Order: sequence, then C-alpha cells, then structure tokens
Amino acid sequence: MKKILLITILLTAFSTVNAQTWLTDLSEAKKQAKDENKKIVLVFQGSDWCTPCIKLDHEIWQSAEFKEYAKKHFVMLKADFPRKKKNRLSKEQQAKNNQLAERYNRNGIFPFVVVIDATGKVLQQLSYEAVSPKEYIKKLES
Repeated sequence: MKKILLITILLTAFSTVNAQTWLTDLSEAKKQAKDENKKIVLVFQGSDWCTPCIKLDHEIWQSAEFKEYAKKHFVMLKADFPRKKKNRLSKEQQAKNNQLAERYNRNGIFPFVVVIDATGKVLQQLSYEAVSPKEYIKKLES
C-alpha cells in the first residue's frame, strides 16, 4: 500500500512539473506576456475532430523539448473548437474563442498557430508541419 501511494505521489509530481500551462483568455495572456517579456503562441485547434491538430498537439506541444522551451519564451493561448457534444465549451469560452477567430483566424484554418506580441500584433503564422520540436520552435521564432 505504501508503495502504491509513493508511486502515485511521484507520478503526480512529475506530471505537474512537466505540465504546460495553457491560457484561454487573450487579456490574461497579454498581461502575462508583457509582465514576463514573452511572445504569445495562439493555437486554433479542433481537439476532437481535426487530425492535424491532434498530431500537432502530440508531436510538438506535448514534447518535453517544446514544453521546456515554452516555459522560458512563450505564453501559450488555446482557442479550441471541439465538435462533440461531450467536449462542448461554456458559452462564455466559446464567445471568447469566436472573438479570437474573428481577429486572428478569419479563414477558419485548423490548426492555425499565430505568434503575437503583448500588444496583439501578429509576428508569425504557421500550421501543422511534420518537423521536430526544435525545427518548429525555429519557425515560431523566425
């Protein structure tokens, strides 16, 4: 029993340390970016229907290399557009995501990654690419 408890505590601690913080509010992201002198990586995704979105999440966002880099350089902002009823967002969050799409993703591209500064100015735009996390970071920074 003690071993199971210890393993559970260690796994929880590891997953928390390695977790990536995703914001869902642009105002909060801008404030954090300004306070920490970081860029904002805004990700438009369809988490339960968009295959390239899911690949981008698994291959890049969840990679240890990207997470470590992002902690020091980016504020991560997610605008998710799930389709399944069980994943439906609150009306408030859906409205926020719709406003983000109206401003930064008018063509409805998924996945769509926009790098912006703390004022909201667009610095870079990307989508899914089958590259390494290191290569994707270079593209985000270019």
